[in-house]
Amino acid sequence: MREEVLRVLDDIHEAKDINEILDMLGYKTASDLQDLMVVLEKLEEEYIIYKTKKDKYILMKNCPGLKIGKLTVNKKGFGFVILEKEDDLYIANDNLNGAIHDDLVMAEVIRNGVKKEGRILKILKRDIHDLVGEVVLKNDKLTVDLDDDKKDIDLIIRKETLKNCVPGHKVVIKLLKDLGNRRYLAEVKRIIGHKDDPGVDILAIAYKYGIETDFNEEVLKELETIPSEVKEDELKNRLDLTNKEIFTIDGSHTKDIDDAISLEMDNDLYVLGVHIADVSHYVKENTALGDTAYNRGTSSYLADTVIPMLPHQLSNGICSLNEGVIRLTMSCIMKINNKGKVVSYDITPSFIKSRKKMTYEAVNDILMRDKICPGYEEFVPTLKKMNELAHILRKEKESRGYINFDLDEAEVVQDENGVAIDIVKRNREDGENLIEDFMIAANETVASHIYNMDLPFIYRVHDVPNSEKIDDFVNLVKLLGYELQTKVTDLTPIAMQKLLKELEGKEEFEILSSMLLRSMKKAIYSKDNIGHFGLGSKAYTHFTSPIRRFPDLTVHRLLKKYLIEHDLTMNTISYYESALVDIAEHSSEMEVASVNAERDVLDMKMAEYMESHIGEIYEGMISTVTNFGFFVELPNLIEGLVHVSSIKGDFYNYIPEKLALIGKESKKQYRIGDKVWVKVVSSSKETAMIDFELVEKEKDNGNKE
Repeated sequence: MREEVLRVLDDIHEAKDINEILDMLGYKTASDLQDLMVVLEKLEEEYIIYKTKKDKYILMKNCPGLKIGKLTVNKKGFGFVILEKEDDLYIANDNLNGAIHDDLVMAEVIRNGVKKEGRILKILKRDIHDLVGEVVLKNDKLTVDLDDDKKDIDLIIRKETLKNCVPGHKVVIKLLKDLGNRRYLAEVKRIIGHKDDPGVDILAIAYKYGIETDFNEEVLKELETIPSEVKEDELKNRLDLTNKEIFTIDGSHTKDIDDAISLEMDNDLYVLGVHIADVSHYVKENTALGDTAYNRGTSSYLADTVIPMLPHQLSNGICSLNEGVIRLTMSCIMKINNKGKVVSYDITPSFIKSRKKMTYEAVNDILMRDKICPGYEEFVPTLKKMNELAHILRKEKESRGYINFDLDEAEVVQDENGVAIDIVKRNREDGENLIEDFMIAANETVASHIYNMDLPFIYRVHDVPNSEKIDDFVNLVKLLGYELQTKVTDLTPIAMQKLLKELEGKEEFEILSSMLLRSMKKAIYSKDNIGHFGLGSKAYTHFTSPIRRFPDLTVHRLLKKYLIEHDLTMNTISYYESALVDIAEHSSEMEVASVNAERDVLDMKMAEYMESHIGEIYEGMISTVTNFGFFVELPNLIEGLVHVSSIKGDFYNYIPEKLALIGKESKKQYRIGDKVWVKVVSSSKETAMIDFELVEKEKDNGNKE
C-alpha cells in the first residue's frame, strides 16, 4: 500500500484527508482504512508526507514552502535551518518557536529575496547528548548551568554525581532521561577542572563539541610497541633520500611536522619533492590507534592548545619530520615545467633526514626582505628557487580559476596563565604561500593518479555555488552602491575570481570577500570526485597532513594498497567502495566540530581580552545588520554588537530589502560597510559576547585610532 499512497499523492498539490486518499486508492473496508492509517503514520515519521493541523496529508516534495533540516543557532541570536540540496534557511530569533540548537525541525519559508527567511513550525527531533556546564550554588544546593545558552533546557542533576564538585568546576553532563517540557534527568560524567585553572576554558569548549582530550588505556598500551627511532629493517624497499637537501618550514611553535620539501633542477624542469610522514606505517587499521584516529578525525588547534589526533609519541615523535633524524615518508616527486604543469611524477615510499627545521618568520625574511637568519645561509639559493617555482604554480592555478580569498585571520596572544593579552592579525607572506602551493601540487598529483586508475578513493571536493546565493551577494553589493562588471550567469571559478578581483581596493573588501566565501558551498570529503571549485581543480585530495587529518592517513593507506602491494582484488575494491562513504562523512563531521570549537575559542578569547578594555573607543566597520542591531568589526578582527536599543536620538527599524537599520524620523541609515566609532561598554568571557555603543569621534582620553 505504501507505494500506492506515494503514487496517488505524487501529482497532488492540495492536502487530502484520509477518507479522500482512501477513495483515490479505491479501497472501502475498515481494514483498508486501518492499513492506510499505519502507512500514513510511517510516512509522516519519515518526513515524506506532511500532516496539516486539519489532519490532511500532502507530500513534502509538493510543499516548496516547507523545509526540514537541522537548526543551528549562533551567539548573535538567530539561526539557520541546514538544508542538504539548497541554501540554508535564515531564522530570526523571534521565529525560533521554542526550537534549540541542533534540533531537527520543520520550517516554512516566509520571505524570499536577498536573504531567504523562515520560521520554525515544528520540532521533529531533539537529539541531545553530552553537554558542558559550570557547577554553581543555587538555594544552598549544587547544580549545573550549561555553557551553551543555545541549549535552552532545565537539568535535574543526580546528587551523588555532584559529590566531588565545587562551585566553579567545569563538568561534562550526561543526559539520562527526557522528563518533558525541556526538563532532563542528568548526571556529572566528568570533572574537567576549575574554570580559573589555566586551559580549562579551552578544554570545556573541546568537550562541548565531542573532541576527546585523553587517550584510552588500549591506545596507551599499543604505544608501548611504537619505536622511538626508525629501525634499519624498516628502510627496506624505500627510496633513500637522506643525501638530498630536504627541510621543513612551519610555524615557530609547530611540533607535529608532517611535510618536508626539496627542489632540484633537471635542465629546465623543476624537480619538486614533497615528502610526507608515513603515519600509516605505525597506525594500522583495526587497532586502538587506528580507531582513535578515525574517531577524532582531525587534530584541533584551539588558541595555543593542541588536541592531537594521535598521541604525542607519534605526532611529535616518530612520525614528526624532525631535524637531523631519519624518518619514514611517502614522497611525491614531480617534474614541473616553466608553465607550472606537472609533466611527470613518482609516488613512492621513502626515508629522509631533514637538514633544517625552518620557520615561516625566517623564510619570509629571506624571501621578502633579503634578510638572512644565522643557520640559513646554505639554503638561501634553494629557497629563492623554490619561491620562483611557487609563483609559477600560483600563476598556473589562477589561470584556471583558483580563487584566492586570502582573508585575514586573528591570532590570540596569551600569557603564562592562559589569559588573552592581545589579538593580532596572523601574518601571511611568501613562505606560507610557497608551502600551500607545493602541497596543492602534490595533492592534485596524487588525486589525479588514482582517479585515472578508476579506483575507490577519498577526495576533497568543493561543489559549484548555488546561483541564488551568488545572485543575493551581487544584489547586496549593488545595495552598497557598487556596479559589478562581472556577469555571474555562468558559475565558473574564473567568474568568481573576477568577481573577487572587482572588490579589491574597496573599503569593505574584507567583509565582502568573507560574505562571498560564505555564499559558496563548503568543501567536504567524498568518495565521488566532483572536483574542487575553489581551486579550479578537476581532482583534489588531502595527502599532505596524515599526522593531523584522518582522510590523509586513509589516502596513504590506499596508495600503499594500490601502488605498493598491488592489491586490486574485487574484495579490496568492494570493501573500500563501501567503507570510504562512512570515512568521508565522519571526517567531514569531525572537521566541522573542530572548526566550530576553534571559532568558539577565538570568540571567547576575544571577549576575555576586551574585558580589560571597557570604556575604550575604537573605529570599526559594520559587518552584519540584523533586526536587533548591528555588529562592528575592529581592525584586529574583534567583533561586537551595537544593540538597536542603545542607538540614541531616533527609533530604528530593520529594513531587510536594504539590509539596513533606518531611523524612523531622521531616515539615517546604518549599513554593512559603514565606518563608525564605538565604545566598549561590556564584555563577557562567559558568554563570549562584546557590547559596543555608538559614540562621536573623540581625539583625546586615550582613544584608539
